[in-house]
Amino acid sequence: MSELKKSLGTLDVIALAFGAMVGWGWVVLAGGWILSAGTWGAMLAFFIGGLAVILIGVTYAELAASMPITGGEHTYTHRALGVNVSFICSWSILFGYFSVVAFEAVALPTVVEYFIPNYNQGYLWTIAGWDVYATWVGVGMLGSVIVTWLNIRGMEVSAWFQKTAVLGILFVGTLLFIGAVLYNPETSTAIQSPAFIGGVGGMMAVIVMVPFMFVGFDVIPQAAEEIDLTRPNIGKFLIISIVVAVMWYVGIAWSVGTTLPLVQAESSTLATADAMTNAWQGKWAGILLVIGGVLGILSSWNAFLIGGSRLLYAMSKARMLPAFLGKLHPKYNTPSNAILLIGGLATLAPLFGRKMLVWIVDAGGFGIVIAYTCVAISFLVLRYREPDMVRPFKIPAGKLVGMITIALSFGLLMLYMPGMPSALTAVEWWIFFGWTVLGIVLYSYARIKYPGISESIMAEELRELKIVNQLWLKDNPPKQ
Repeated sequence: MSELKKSLGTLDVIALAFGAMVGWGWVVLAGGWILSAGTWGAMLAFFIGGLAVILIGVTYAELAASMPITGGEHTYTHRALGVNVSFICSWSILFGYFSVVAFEAVALPTVVEYFIPNYNQGYLWTIAGWDVYATWVGVGMLGSVIVTWLNIRGMEVSAWFQKTAVLGILFVGTLLFIGAVLYNPETSTAIQSPAFIGGVGGMMAVIVMVPFMFVGFDVIPQAAEEIDLTRPNIGKFLIISIVVAVMWYVGIAWSVGTTLPLVQAESSTLATADAMTNAWQGKWAGILLVIGGVLGILSSWNAFLIGGSRLLYAMSKARMLPAFLGKLHPKYNTPSNAILLIGGLATLAPLFGRKMLVWIVDAGGFGIVIAYTCVAISFLVLRYREPDMVRPFKIPAGKLVGMITIALSFGLLMLYMPGMPSALTAVEWWIFFGWTVLGIVLYSYARIKYPGISESIMAEELRELKIVNQLWLKDNPPKQ
């Protein structure tokens, strides 16, 4: 077991996961949802997609409550499927986490353009048709340095920052919803968004995006050892965070569809901000919503840096990666080297321009779904192989849930394959291949330098966990 400090309470856990899931997409993508499926079509798509994510989330909830160890998937897959699959799963989701952190470093300077038009100065170079400017790069780098510094300072600081950001996001979102309720479409001569567009095909176009809008609930298992909650509540609040996110996206879809005419949606770059402006009949409202979007960027950025650094820490501790990544800060007791590695790489991300980072995010999403699939399989394997495993948060009909979740996970994997609407491009496949090769090199190095150590460390961790679980069971006997 690690030496990380338990400092996350109920609100911290919900804010961590919700902030990770919200991010920036609700500001820029909502117009596309409405154009693809209509107002009610988009809402229904998020409801259906949200149910699927909740189903995936409940498998995480049971495993997180049973094995509250930093690293999450890293531990679950090792117990069920062994060290090699554990590395594949961990390295895959780490790619997803890093890609989000890097993307946020690019999203921040992009948002600044809304407040300061034409602020780009100091042309550097062009990558994939996109001009990179020194001022644009500077904003992204500064944001990355600040978020990295907050994480090194300790989980308490990061958690305070996360709660503050999420409260701001909820305030702005509530204001948008109230404005939509009060909005009178008769004051506009433009054609309002219909309830449904494109039928089932339109809804599917939105559903394809839904699972990846919800990526982030899985940061809770990564920080499990720092969560100061009872075992069952870890699982409960993980699911609650997903439910809150489902309600959020359904509410955003309705609010934007109600207040944003189709013509405006087609030309809008920040659809939700334009909807807010319409709802309250003032530019100030749109600016306020973009500020909420900035908070979404920062909250997602912070959450994925927390999740990614804790996973690196766990993998290093198990000697799947170089040992220096497992060092804790002498004062703040945080995995500072792991934080610096992810934060440092993200700080370089703005240098490559916006297009390159879109490719990385798409490829990273594939890694996340691979991890979801590994966890779903691990969940089912443990239900069959260890039926008496201590499960403080036990899912009813677990085997059936596991089978359905595996099917859903494989379905999500298929969405990335050639011929599908959301298939990865050739460049994105090369990026994923490069990350895979890097993982093979680092893992091979660790296996050669520390032969057999990973197995013994993970076995000892599992032995300690079983003892702790038995003590928990003694103090919390099952109800008759």
